[in-house]
Amino acid sequence: MSSVFAERMARLRAAMKQTGTGLVAIGPGSHMQWLAGFYPHPDERPCLLLVGPEKAGFLMPALNAEAARLHSDLPMFEWADATGPDAALSAAIDAIFPQRTGRIVIDETMRADFAFLLADALPVLPRAFTQDTLGLLRSIKDEDEYRRLKACALLNDAAMKAARAALKPGMTENAVAEVVRGHFSQNGGQPLFWIVGASENGAHPHHATGDRVLKTGDAVVLDIGGRLDGYPSDMTRMAIIGEEPEGYREVHAIVERAVQAALAAAKPGAKASDVDRAARDVIADAGYGDYFVHRTGHGLGIDAHEPPYITATSDVVLEEGMVFSIEPGIYLPGRFGIRLEDIVILRADGPEIFSELPRDAYVA
Repeated sequence: MSSVFAERMARLRAAMKQTGTGLVAIGPGSHMQWLAGFYPHPDERPCLLLVGPEKAGFLMPALNAEAARLHSDLPMFEWADATGPDAALSAAIDAIFPQRTGRIVIDETMRADFAFLLADALPVLPRAFTQDTLGLLRSIKDEDEYRRLKACALLNDAAMKAARAALKPGMTENAVAEVVRGHFSQNGGQPLFWIVGASENGAHPHHATGDRVLKTGDAVVLDIGGRLDGYPSDMTRMAIIGEEPEGYREVHAIVERAVQAALAAAKPGAKASDVDRAARDVIADAGYGDYFVHRTGHGLGIDAHEPPYITATSDVVLEEGMVFSIEPGIYLPGRFGIRLEDIVILRADGPEIFSELPRDAYVA
């Protein structure tokens, strides 16, 4: 196990001790990727990384075991299709969790049948999800994660510049999206998503980019993201085709003030709901509260959406090193939508923005 993953395992065990956790069970996915550096092909065959106070190992389908050993020196408790996983799981629990005391933390993203298999094997112990153990550790990024996120954000900036430079009347939303996808693919990244919403389509926060033709006077939402070196990016900017629609400048200014208010509220020790409230109050006070229809932000790490979530109801206390979006918006049905989104990492004195692109509307 490399020093990075050994250090993460040690941090997890410290969190387990602090929370009275006897066993952490992780399925194939981003939790396993973060802790072990890989995950096997995810299918219906039960596969778990089990972490106890002193030992850890994999419940592993036999057909994946040899490949998994190329990535990890942890013990493999193998099972074959002909025999099923029950005996291997029992052996893994005996070796890794012999005391059978304390609560079990279950990866909330694993398949339900994997979770039920584990629950049936340990039926009387209390259970929890990862929010105060592995999930909390993942939400606080280390320097290597910061470096990867920053690099992907800069690639995202370049993809946004390419898309904006290509904008012209007569293009379709899909044609703009193709510029975004092409830029990521041609520069070592993978495109993840591309929302291009012209005027009335931009009033739908999760508009499905289509064949709407851009025309003079359109306000265009550009929400794009990609992946580079295992980590994603996410950013939203606005563009105007020729001339801004009526009322656009006022609404853009309100959303910008909401971004600035949220940035000012984002401090270590603040609650996620404080940041949401700061943005939401600006928009509500301007008379557009009913048109801000989503949360203010979400975390970003291995996953494009992960904790912490910046919502009105979240009592999560923000900590230095957390990475999340600030993305208030106003959506006026039949007219246009405006969303301005930046990803930030929380420092001791407040948020550092990853993107280096201004939030001003680009005029094509």
